[in-house]
Amino acid sequence: MKGTTPGWGSCDTIAAVEVTFLGTGSGAPSRARNVSATALHLPQRGEWWLIDCGEGTQQQILRASHIRLSQLTRIFLTHLHGDHLFGLPGLLASRALAQGGVGPVTIYGPEGVEAWLKATLRAAGMRFGFPVSFVTVKPGEICSEGEFTVTAAPVRHRIEAYAYAIREAEQAGRFDVEAAATLGIPAGPLYGKLKAGQGITLADGRVIEGASLVGPTRPGRCVVFSGDTGPAPELVPLARAADLLIHEATYSEQDRDLADRAAHATATLAANVARDAGVLSLVLTHFSARYEGGESEVNLETLLDEARAIFPETRLAHDFLRISVPRREH
Repeated sequence: MKGTTPGWGSCDTIAAVEVTFLGTGSGAPSRARNVSATALHLPQRGEWWLIDCGEGTQQQILRASHIRLSQLTRIFLTHLHGDHLFGLPGLLASRALAQGGVGPVTIYGPEGVEAWLKATLRAAGMRFGFPVSFVTVKPGEICSEGEFTVTAAPVRHRIEAYAYAIREAEQAGRFDVEAAATLGIPAGPLYGKLKAGQGITLADGRVIEGASLVGPTRPGRCVVFSGDTGPAPELVPLARAADLLIHEATYSEQDRDLADRAAHATATLAANVARDAGVLSLVLTHFSARYEGGESEVNLETLLDEARAIFPETRLAHDFLRISVPRREH
């Protein structure tokens, strides 16, 4: 994807945060889409995080050559329905058996995931060669890891369910190398002090303040994952000013009765959240198979049109779509 539309990154652009969609269907796999799983890459940390783990996620990872299971460190489960969960034992087993992963993995999810996974492992006589720990999710901050924090908010589904916001801390402003060279400041340790905002004294007695050569603080990036949800007012404050909102759109607005019955979202509902939260861009995912194949008058393009009528910076996800999230300058 080329970054020609304002607000969209490109997988061709060097960026520290990137999203890969491993499964974008709902309920059950189809010929075109696997069930829910999304990877969030943090290359500057040498790791990636997984949001949801539907059946067959390990197969999808094998087809995504840029993802290494050994670098998986955290898994965030939005809820415990099978199309978001059933791939977990196989994925962890593959990490242990074939992919060489020995580092710990932490699993975040609603109450019950630890008991379910441990029961599965006991029944199968399965062991992993690395530590697996569990965090029971409650509303609020659930993880603070380096420059990233993860916040959970409850959403409205048929069982306990959460949305996650993954936020990066504010970043220092850019250091003006050209201005420093013009002032005759030699490259090296002095640059490091100036970048840190410190003052320096040059050999000729001039005093240079770091603040004069460093631009304004840059906001950290934020990616929000809705999980499965019907109308949920909690999503708007969670997603406020996010760079990217990934929101389920199981149904068209024309099938709103089905969405309400199943506590799912329409494309229109997702677009309303994006608009009200003031996000930069919206990606729709978790599509019902009823809209695939082009035989129906209502199809995925219908969902896209419904959303763009409210929030133009919208696109549809597909399996293996990669989107980078570039850092904003202000």
